[in-house]
Amino acid sequence: MENRCVFCLWILLLSCVVVIEVQGCDEEERIALLRLRDAFNGTTALSSWGDGKETDCCMWERVNCDQSNHHVIQLSLADIWLSSSDDFFLNASLFLPFRELQNLSLRLNTIRGFHEVLNLSKLQVLDLSSNWFDEIPSLGLLRSLRILNMKQNDINTWSHFEELTTLKHLELLNFAFNDLSGKIPQSLGSLASLKFLSFQNNWLISGSLKDGGLCKLRKLEELDLSVNAFEGRIPLCFGNLTSLRTLVLKQNHLTGPLPSDVFSTLTSLAYLSLSLNYFEGSFSFNSFGNNSKLEIFELDNLISSMTIDTENPHWMPQPQIKVFRLTNCKLNEPDKNLPSFLLKQRELRVLDLRHTGVREIFPTWLLINNSNLEFLSLAGNFLTGPFTYNNHIQSKNGYLSWLDVSMNQIQGVLPYSIGVSFPNLTLLNMSMNAIQGGIPPSMGELKQLQLLDLSNNNLSGELPKEFVQGCIKLQFLKLENNNLQGQVLPTNSNLSSLLYLRLENNRFSGELSRGLLNSMWLELLDLSNNSITGEIPDWIGNLSGLSSIILSNNFLRGPIPMSFCKMKELSFLDLSKNKLTETIPACLDVSSLRYLHLHGNEFTGFLPKLLSEASSLVTLDMRDNNLSGTLPTWISSLSNLRFLLLGGNQFQGSIPSQLCDLRNVSMLDLSSNHLSSVLPSCLHKLLFGSKTTFNPMLEPRVYGWTRTWGLRTYLYESQIQIDIYLESDYTASDEEEEVEFITKSRSESYKGNILNYMSGMDLSFNNFTGPIPQEIGYLSDIHTLNLSNNHFTSSIPTTFSNLKQIECLDLSHNRLNGQIPQDLIELNFLTIFSVAFNNLSGRIPDKRQFLTFENISYEGNPLLCGQLLGKSCSSSSTEPSSETIIQNNDDPFKETFLWSFIASYSVAFIASVVVFLCCTDYSERLLEYVRAKFIVSLSNVS
Repeated sequence: MENRCVFCLWILLLSCVVVIEVQGCDEEERIALLRLRDAFNGTTALSSWGDGKETDCCMWERVNCDQSNHHVIQLSLADIWLSSSDDFFLNASLFLPFRELQNLSLRLNTIRGFHEVLNLSKLQVLDLSSNWFDEIPSLGLLRSLRILNMKQNDINTWSHFEELTTLKHLELLNFAFNDLSGKIPQSLGSLASLKFLSFQNNWLISGSLKDGGLCKLRKLEELDLSVNAFEGRIPLCFGNLTSLRTLVLKQNHLTGPLPSDVFSTLTSLAYLSLSLNYFEGSFSFNSFGNNSKLEIFELDNLISSMTIDTENPHWMPQPQIKVFRLTNCKLNEPDKNLPSFLLKQRELRVLDLRHTGVREIFPTWLLINNSNLEFLSLAGNFLTGPFTYNNHIQSKNGYLSWLDVSMNQIQGVLPYSIGVSFPNLTLLNMSMNAIQGGIPPSMGELKQLQLLDLSNNNLSGELPKEFVQGCIKLQFLKLENNNLQGQVLPTNSNLSSLLYLRLENNRFSGELSRGLLNSMWLELLDLSNNSITGEIPDWIGNLSGLSSIILSNNFLRGPIPMSFCKMKELSFLDLSKNKLTETIPACLDVSSLRYLHLHGNEFTGFLPKLLSEASSLVTLDMRDNNLSGTLPTWISSLSNLRFLLLGGNQFQGSIPSQLCDLRNVSMLDLSSNHLSSVLPSCLHKLLFGSKTTFNPMLEPRVYGWTRTWGLRTYLYESQIQIDIYLESDYTASDEEEEVEFITKSRSESYKGNILNYMSGMDLSFNNFTGPIPQEIGYLSDIHTLNLSNNHFTSSIPTTFSNLKQIECLDLSHNRLNGQIPQDLIELNFLTIFSVAFNNLSGRIPDKRQFLTFENISYEGNPLLCGQLLGKSCSSSSTEPSSETIIQNNDDPFKETFLWSFIASYSVAFIASVVVFLCCTDYSERLLEYVRAKFIVSLSNVS
C-alpha cells in the first residue's frame, strides 16, 4: 500500500513538470530575448528579463505569447534605448527565432537602421516611429505586413520604397514628420489595400496632388498630406476616393477654386481640413448636400479672395458638426450673416469665423444653444450691439475656454456676471472694440484665466480689487489704450503668475505701487504714456526677471536706482521723456541689452563707458539730454548697433574715425551738438540701410501659446491610434522697437520690421567745416541725409548722383559754392531737397522730380537762375556785382579788405579831382595810376 502511494506521488510530480514544460515559452525564443536585451546594452527597461524570478519568458514584461502554442506573437520594445551614438544599428537577425511574431514595436528609440534584412513572414504590425532612420529599411520580405509606422524619423530618400509596393496586404502607411522631398513615387498606386496614408510634414514640393498614383487608392479612408508644398489645384480624380473619411490638405501651396464635383462624391467625409492654402473663387455648401457625416470642417485661407456660400437648406450634418472653422473668406454675400445651419447645431465644440465679413448683432444664441462649446472666435468682423446674454445662460458654462471677439464694433459695457457665467475661460480677448464702463468685479471669478486682452476700448475706472486678487493664473494682461485710472496694481493684488503687463496709454497716476512685487515672474512691464510720478522705487530691482521695462512719457524724476543692477535679463529699457537725472548706474548688467531709450531726460556727464560692454546693443538713443565731452573711441565695440541717436546734447570735438567701424548702422543722429572739424571720409563704410543688413532682432519677441483640442480619435483595429486635432494660437508681442527720426522736415516714427528698410544720417546744427567728402555719395542705400546749418565749403560733390534711394537731401545754411550738379535729376525718389542760403550759382536742375521743388529750396542763393526761379540764365545776369559780393561773402578778412579798398579808392578819387582842378598837367597820369590800382585791388578781392 505504501509503495502504491509513493508511485502515485511520483506520477503526480511528473505530471506537474510536464504541465510546466508545456506551458512555458519556447527555449529558443527565451534565449533570443536575452540576446535582444544585451543588444540594447542591458537597458534597465529590460532588466527583469532572465533575472531568475520568472523563468517563463511569456510572463516577462513587454512580451505577449499565443495561449495555444506559447510562441511570442508581440514584442513591445518602445522607449528603452537612447544611444549617445549617431550610428546605432540594430541587428535584424536577432528577430529570426520569433517565427510567429505578429506585432513588433521599436518606437521611441535611437535606431539608425538595421544590419541585415528583417525577415518575419507572419509580422503584421511594425512600428519604427520616433527613431533616427535616415532611409526606408529593406522590408520586402514582410509579406504579411498590414501596418507600417515610420513616423518622425530622418528619412530623406525614397530608396527601398519600391519594396514596400510588393506588400499587397499593407493597409496603413505612415511617413509623417520625415525629410522626404520631391514627388511621391507613382508606384504608390499599386498598394490597392491601403486604407490609411500620411505624408504629413515632409518636403514634398514638386508637382501636383495627382502625381504619385494617389487617385488609384480606392480603399483609402484617411489621407493626410498636410504641411508640405504641393502646388496647383485639388485634382478632380480625388472624387474617386469615395471611401475617404478623413482628408487633410492644410498648409500647402494649393490654389484655384475648390472643386465642387469632388466633394459632392465624397459622401463619407467626417473630417475635412483645407486650411492654410491659397484658394480663390467661390464655393457653395451645396456640394455637401449628400454628406450627412461631416463633423470637422476647416478652411482657414491665406488670401482673402474666396467667397463661400454656406446656405444650403437641405444640408444637415448627422451627427451634428463638432468643429467649424471658416476664416479669411467672404461669407454669404450679400447678406454677410452667420451660416443659418448653425441655428440648429447643439454639439459645437469649436466655432471659428474670423475675418469673414459677418455683419450682425452679437449672436448670443450661439452660447445658448451649444453648452459644450469650448472655442469661439468671431474676431475681425463687424459685430455690433452690446456683448450681453440673457437668463438662459446665466448658469455656468463649464466648457468655454477660448472667447475671442476682438476687432469688431461691440459697444456697451462688459456683462456684470461674466466671470460667473464662464468660470473656465483661459483666454478672453475683446480688444479693439468700443466697450465702455469699468472692469466688472466678477472677473475675479475667472480662476483659470491666463490671458485677458481688453486693449483699445473706452474702459474707465480703477482695477477692481476682486480682479487683481482673484485671477491667480493670469499670465498676460493687456489693457493698453483705454481711460483706466488709479494705481497700477494695488498693494493687495495677487497676480502671482503674471508674465506680461501692458497698461500704456491710460490715466494711471501716483507713484509705482508695491503691488507689482506680487508678480515676481514678470518679464515685460509697459506703463508708458500715463501720469506716474515720483522716483523709480528701489524695490523694482527685486523683479529680477524683467527683460523689458517701458516707463516712458511719465513724470518720473531722480536717478535710475542702483537696484537695476540686479536685472540680469534686461533687453529692452525705455525711460525716455521723463525728468530723470545723473547717469546710468555703473553696475548695470548690459550683456543682454538690445534697446536703450533714454532720450528727453536730464542726464549729464559723458557717454557712459559701461555701454562699451553692450555687445548686443541695437539701439542707443540718448537724444535731448545734457551729455557733454567728446564722442568716445570705444564706440567701435558696439558691433551690432543699428541706431545711434545722440542729437540734442553738448558733445564737442570731431567725429572719431572709430565710429566708421559701426558697419551695421542705418540711422545716425548727431544733430544739434557742438561737433566741429571736417567729416571723416570713412563714413561711407556704414551700410545705411543696405538690404544685406536685415536684422531679425528687430522683430519683437512673441509671447503666447498654442491650445490643442483632441476632438476625434480613430482606432485602426486597435493597433495604432490616429489623433485628429486642431490648434489655435494667440500671440502677444514684446514691445516693438520704435525709432524716431527727422525726415522730410518732420519727425517720423519707424516700428518693427520697417526699420530694416529705413536709413538716414543727420549731422545738422553743428560746426563742421571743409568740403563735404566725395565718399558720402557712395551711400547708395541711404534715404535721408541732412547736413544743414554747418560751415561746409566748396561745391556739392558730383558723387551725390549715386544716392539712388535718397528721399530727403538737405544742404541748406552752409557756404557751398559752384553749381548744383545736373546729374542729381537721376535721384528718382527725391521728394525733399534744399540748398537754401549758400553761395551757389548757375542753372538749377529743371527736369523730372526737380520740377516739383518750390523756390524755398533755393532761396538765399542770388546767383542761381532758371525758369523755375523766374530768372534768366544769360551771362550778364550771373556776373557778380560789388553789392552781391558784400552780401554773400562771409570771410572777415576779405570783408575788411574790401571796405579799406573802397575807402582808399574814395580818397584817391577825391585827390585826383583836386589835382585835376589845380594842375591839369598831372591829370591824365594820375587817372591812369588810379585805374591801375583799382584793377589790382579787384584781382586781390577775387
